[in-house]
Amino acid sequence: MRPGASSNEVTLLLRAWGEGDAQALERLTPLVYQELHRIARGYMRKERPDHTLQTTALINEAYIRLVDARRVNWQDRAHFFAVCARAMRRILVDHARSRDYLKRGGGQITVQLDAVTEGNWTPDSNILELDEALNRLSALDPRKGNVVEMRFFGGLRADETAEALGISRETVMRDWKLARAWLFRGLTADQRN
Repeated sequence: MRPGASSNEVTLLLRAWGEGDAQALERLTPLVYQELHRIARGYMRKERPDHTLQTTALINEAYIRLVDARRVNWQDRAHFFAVCARAMRRILVDHARSRDYLKRGGGQITVQLDAVTEGNWTPDSNILELDEALNRLSALDPRKGNVVEMRFFGGLRADETAEALGISRETVMRDWKLARAWLFRGLTADQRN
């Protein structure tokens, strides 16, 4: 978020934009761009060096998807960044799928299991397997799935994730720990099969 911009200011602009005020979006963009760039840069720093998607392209694609989402009932700044995290996850998964269809196994991003347990991204991570495992986790426990999505894919800190989900930081940390263990087991089982 731009220095000096209050969370309340962002929330008011988000709500105005959600109600159809195009000028609110114009005023909102410079306020949130820096934070979106931080999140996207975090994603791209964890990608392989020859990745064809650049930080700015990831931000722009997420922005286009958000602008195309008509009449979203934005709750607050945290909700906005949670939705951005989900959009960036979808973009990276779609990008990996489009590369993978060319050649079976070719171009996949691979996720090392300790990347999930440590919360780090590595160039050898398989984002498609992680996405599938995360979808299974979300079906069993949507909140834990949201925590992983916001922290791992969205780059949100524990306090930001807590704010977005309306839960305590301690609950986020507990869900984060349990979700990582569940994903570790799920990805390990997938590799054995």
